[in-house]
Amino acid sequence: MSRLFETPSEKASENLTAREVVRDAAPPAAEFSLVQRRILLRIAHEAILSVLERRPFPEPSPLPPALSDPRGVFTTLYLRGDPHADLGRQLRGCVGYAVPIAPLYRAVADTARAAAFEDSRFLPVTKEEALKLEVSLSVLSRLLPIHPEAVEVGRHGLVISLGARRGLLLPQVAVEHSWDRETFLEQTSRKAGLPLDAWRKAATVEAFTAEVFADADAEGPY
Repeated sequence: MSRLFETPSEKASENLTAREVVRDAAPPAAEFSLVQRRILLRIAHEAILSVLERRPFPEPSPLPPALSDPRGVFTTLYLRGDPHADLGRQLRGCVGYAVPIAPLYRAVADTARAAAFEDSRFLPVTKEEALKLEVSLSVLSRLLPIHPEAVEVGRHGLVISLGARRGLLLPQVAVEHSWDRETFLEQTSRKAGLPLDAWRKAATVEAFTAEVFADADAEGPY
């Protein structure tokens, strides 16, 4: 997946054990309420439409503090297929901040625009397509170092880095591809442009968790 404006993460204490790192990385379940999820998803859709309609992005009304805290977030866009033709949804863009460098609501707006218009794998989203987009948001915990043996498929996302090379894969990617732990580590190394076994050698392995929610979870169009 594409990455936007990533910066190096802060290192956790070298004295942390693998178990301590994993426990500290896990966020509370259901951090965001249904209302908060709807607000963030609406912001993502509005950010895309404002570009297509060539109008300023409206600043949201006063928000709950949780939506104004700096957070890392990835915005993934899917194009809904024709249900009568048995066509599933298609990936249409994915861009994110791996580390918290902007208030969450602003990071959602920025990454939604970038996913729609700057993901180099796809042509820019059209206005017709925008009406058929499904938005999925992955709000990230902070990055912490993790021992490779402590990585849990389906729970952890990974960042593997060495020098200027850096690769990130979200937790759901390993599940969608039915990867085991070792394959997940290899594919994240590959994403960084490193040898598949870089995670066994000098590369730094960091983990995060993510709260993932989409339009279908928020019960209603935008």
